[in-house]
Amino acid sequence: MEMKMKVLNSGLVAGMLAAAALPAAAAEWFPVDVLVTGEDGVEASTYTPPEAASEAWDICASLPHLKDPYWLAVNYGLTQEAERLGVNLIVNEAGGYTNLAKQISQIEDCAVTGADAVLIGAISGSGLDSLIAELDRQGIVVIDFMNGVSSDKVMGRSLVSFETMGEYIGKYLAEKHPEGSGEVQVAWFPGPAGASWVEAGNTGFVKALEGSDATLFDTRYGDTGKEVQLKLVEDSLQSFADLDYIVGTAPTAESAAQVLKARGLDGQIDILSYYITPGILDLMEDGVIAAAPTDSTVLQARIAVDLAVGALEGDTEMHHLGPVPMVVTSDALGEFDPQTTVAPAEFSPVFKVSQ
Repeated sequence: MEMKMKVLNSGLVAGMLAAAALPAAAAEWFPVDVLVTGEDGVEASTYTPPEAASEAWDICASLPHLKDPYWLAVNYGLTQEAERLGVNLIVNEAGGYTNLAKQISQIEDCAVTGADAVLIGAISGSGLDSLIAELDRQGIVVIDFMNGVSSDKVMGRSLVSFETMGEYIGKYLAEKHPEGSGEVQVAWFPGPAGASWVEAGNTGFVKALEGSDATLFDTRYGDTGKEVQLKLVEDSLQSFADLDYIVGTAPTAESAAQVLKARGLDGQIDILSYYITPGILDLMEDGVIAAAPTDSTVLQARIAVDLAVGALEGDTEMHHLGPVPMVVTSDALGEFDPQTTVAPAEFSPVFKVSQ
């Protein structure tokens, strides 16, 4: 299915994914427009979650890290939904994308301590396959969310493909600079090499630029810590003096804004992010960043908890869905609901929800 880029103020998709009807007073974040992936391709639908769990299931979540606002938003979505449904939740974070062994150890601990379900925001797309297979043999429900894994032993996926996210921001750029309009030079910072979401994002972005006058001059991989991204941006500016665009992760965009301002280049090189954090929203409000797609980070995390509860309560169908991505632009920022994507400003990480 070829998906058209959805811009913030475009119309709602139609359809209904079967779910229990909830009282209007409870409908804080749903229904949600989603894309459902099945054997016949991708279909647009509408998702409504369960009202509550039938018992206080023990759920364990594994995140790559909590070093940036993106994963803080994930933490917020997970814990809020666990509270709403009435389940127990433990959240682990591995400290960074270089710590696959630590993530594996933390997930093993989840199993040993009696988790009914494990939610995995994977550091590696394939590096957890054998562990997931073992969890499946033990009868532990596994939900793949945010980053994606290659294993077919999961009971659900709550994902917005980062290939789509890369494609959306790439299409935005390509449509601004169609073939024949005059070449612009682009530096691209997709994130840490080897991470499945990064490789997917790179594939979508590069493909979207084909046939346009937006030319990819530089690609630099690195951890999403701001210090790493700051150095990458500085190195790129040193190597390519005539850049027109810096495009990449949210920490890349925030670092680029800092570097360009310090060098007196703000306004001369445009900055785009391929997902949204509070810092990106602030920069968009100030006109420093023109556009960024959202994958509704908070909603993906909420849906992952829902899928785990559904599987534990007898739903044997493997659901693969995610909120419909959209491009948010600075000139329509007032129409965007940040609660779908970022944690409240006062939110601090929560590692345990107990009933």
